Amino acid sequence: MEMSELTALLTPEGLALLDATGAVVTSEDALRAVSRLRAAGHGPELVSAVVTQARLRTRATAKFGPFAERMLFTRAGLEQATRMPVAARHAGRFRAAGITSVADLGCGIGGDALAFAGADLRVLAVDADEVTAAITAYNLAIFGDDVRVRHARAEETDLSDVYAAWLDPARRTAGHSETTRVAADEYAPSLPWVYALAERMPVGVKLGPAHDRAEIPAEAEAQWVSDGGSVVELALWFGALARPGIRRAALVMRGDETHELTAAADTEDEPVRTLGAFLHEPDGAVIRARLIGEVARSLDAGMLSAGIAYVTGDAAVTSPFVQSFRVREELPTDVKQLARALKARGIGTLEIKKRGVDVDPAILRRKLKLTGGESATLVLTRRGNSRVAILADRVDPAAPARRD
Repeated sequence: MEMSELTALLTPEGLALLDATGAVVTSEDALRAVSRLRAAGHGPELVSAVVTQARLRTRATAKFGPFAERMLFTRAGLEQATRMPVAARHAGRFRAAGITSVADLGCGIGGDALAFAGADLRVLAVDADEVTAAITAYNLAIFGDDVRVRHARAEETDLSDVYAAWLDPARRTAGHSETTRVAADEYAPSLPWVYALAERMPVGVKLGPAHDRAEIPAEAEAQWVSDGGSVVELALWFGALARPGIRRAALVMRGDETHELTAAADTEDEPVRTLGAFLHEPDGAVIRARLIGEVARSLDAGMLSAGIAYVTGDAAVTSPFVQSFRVREELPTDVKQLARALKARGIGTLEIKKRGVDVDPAILRRKLKLTGGESATLVLTRRGNSRVAILADRVDPAAPARRD
């Protein structure tokens, strides 16, 4: 979005048109909205801004829920914004540390700042992009004087009147729509600057979940966050925001449930054992945090194979930190033999999971030519130097036999 489009949109007429346009889900919806607004005599720049925002608001519901209905976005800002349930956890961390004011440096369209302000923190929101800062000011206007928004670089911002900082360094090229990832040494602000700031005040930093673990400072608490089965971020916490004795954490959020696994360091994997009655796949946050061994021990399980994130055991238990499967049997890995075995068992609906093997599930599914009324899960992985194919059934995570 250009400033001229935003200026056209931020008028009583523009905002009224946006609210009246409603949801825009498909390209056909967008074309109909454009035609309707142009036929009503509205200019092309305003129509473009209104329809783009209506479409972004519709997409934003997945991250912001009902808040999206009164917010403005850029495409890149929405893609990079923190999901509201995760942002609420960030705000809770600051509140729990007794912090009352926070600088959100690199605030984007204001997702985290919105959660901070909603938790009664005073917020200084800063972004280096003029359009983005203007959108943030609109999104946070409801909080009045408790929120200040500035168009500035983080490194040039006076932080003398805040107690802590939250940073989401720009990890992509500048822009409001199509952007590309940059290397860690090109983040803005730079990580050395961020870590130097953490020596002066409590700091939280949002990074990508695949961030190089070797580059995590020893004094930081590293928390990988999974939301709805997807690992969405690595948060580093410094000073009063880091919990004593915790350096590795996996936070798993599914619906209204939240579970966390913590440790003082990476944990050792359990020894490899033979395939048991159950197979468990740890959540991605657990894998990233290298807490697989902790989960395996809670399930009386061991590794199926060294270096591959499947654990197996005979205990009929599960955990919020894994997806569990009841093993039926091992099947041949040869595609023709596997197809015959599945056909003999009447399996027409097959979930295919893989780790440690070079298999394209979509291509394999076509080759298997599945028919039948039964369903199952096929796990393709390695045991030592050999491939294995394990036929299994998902275990209901709400089953009573469960360990947290």
